[in-house]
Amino acid sequence: MKNLIANTELIKNQAFINGKWVHSLSGKEFRVTNPYDGKFLLSVADCGPEDTYDAINSAELAFKSWKVVSAKKRSLLLKKWYELITINREDLAKMITLEQGKPIREARNEVDYGASFIEWFAEEARRVYGDTVPGHQVNKRIIIIKEPVGVVAAITPWNFPMAMITRKVAPALAVGCTVVIKPAEDTPLVALALARLAEEAGFPPGVINVIPTSDPAGVGRVLTESKKVKKLSFTGSTITGKKLMKQCSDTVKKLSLELGGNAPFIVFKDADINAAVEGAISSKFRNAGQTCVCANRIYVQTEVYEEFMKLYLSEVKKLKVGSGLDDEVAIGPLINKRALEKVRTLVSDALKKGGDLKTGGEPASKNKNLYPPTVISGATSNMDLSKDEIFGPVAPIFKFQSVEEVIQLANNTEVGLAAYFYGGDNSLIWQVAEALEYGMIGINTGMISTEVAPFGGIKESGFGREGSKYGIEEYLNVKYLCMEV
Repeated sequence: MKNLIANTELIKNQAFINGKWVHSLSGKEFRVTNPYDGKFLLSVADCGPEDTYDAINSAELAFKSWKVVSAKKRSLLLKKWYELITINREDLAKMITLEQGKPIREARNEVDYGASFIEWFAEEARRVYGDTVPGHQVNKRIIIIKEPVGVVAAITPWNFPMAMITRKVAPALAVGCTVVIKPAEDTPLVALALARLAEEAGFPPGVINVIPTSDPAGVGRVLTESKKVKKLSFTGSTITGKKLMKQCSDTVKKLSLELGGNAPFIVFKDADINAAVEGAISSKFRNAGQTCVCANRIYVQTEVYEEFMKLYLSEVKKLKVGSGLDDEVAIGPLINKRALEKVRTLVSDALKKGGDLKTGGEPASKNKNLYPPTVISGATSNMDLSKDEIFGPVAPIFKFQSVEEVIQLANNTEVGLAAYFYGGDNSLIWQVAEALEYGMIGINTGMISTEVAPFGGIKESGFGREGSKYGIEEYLNVKYLCMEV
């Protein structure tokens, strides 16, 4: 690994607690491997409950002084962190590809995307405004102020190991909270590299803590049950999110949950088909289909079904599969063997239930976690992949006839994170956008993520928003002051 990373200071294998790099109290470590070929990358400190208590206590102590640091100074520290990330862009991208597998071009985009949240919230740090309200009595004055919630626990997933951290941590730090970060066990290296750059930027000890672990359930329970942790932000599966929500109930924590998706991608007969094909490629196959906003179900109106299928298949067959370090590769590996087996099972079920395999359909290598871009036509709602989040490079194509029919099909899911549709008629666009039961809608675009817009879902996709002016509110308490004069 060291021969690929120019700034070897970024390669850390210890926990970062109270401004110090420390081994786990147990002395245990766990192995981090490359999902492409299974090769060993690094052994990392395996933190447990006692390490987690230390991190929480450090964050609580640091909060007392960090919360009173001026917004301007916090902003400047965030900007310095952003600048250091930008300087180390290529090394961070390589680390993402090595531990997560995504193509290097996508990894570079993730570094830019992740850094954009730090830059955005560095600016928002100075714009946390309160209100004055006309008094209810002649001798009363009402003032509304906003204060940081306190210690924040951030539990992040493996599919965007950098951006899912910065999207949570940047607004927390901006308003004066301190953080304990538990990165995914598959991808702790970028999290530790971010902590190293934050250390270099000058953040005080205890403001940022990172605890890698191979026991996410045990560490997660400490974070959720601690009375000192006032806020939990989690990105991951709906099943895990529900468990964490229950565990947080005894302490009534403030919560942000960004959970699973089952995104419909709708192509109406008056759509620009070439644009729809391009959007469906980018939405479906980014990160080998391993994103929560990937197109999971592609619905195409009968009149343009054959035209769409022909163009879509042509473009899908051009996608190269292989090592993410290859600049020409568009589809990297799935994160592990379990993910590969899940995709195989979903495809097998779809084919048994009448699906027509147009391309792909079998692992691309016996020894690597590679699965080729796969297209299945004739998809139906009784197939498991119409209900389950695929999280792989598999595109099931459904046929529909009417607007009413496709709205019903699209909304027939317990989750509601993202949805997409392509069409030309303005009245239809408004009708569909308002009828779809999702937190985010892409209209004539397959790419919706940006730091300037609120990211999040409804229904069992969770609640709370990340990014934009709304994202900073998740880390603030509103306090009402009533003064008699």
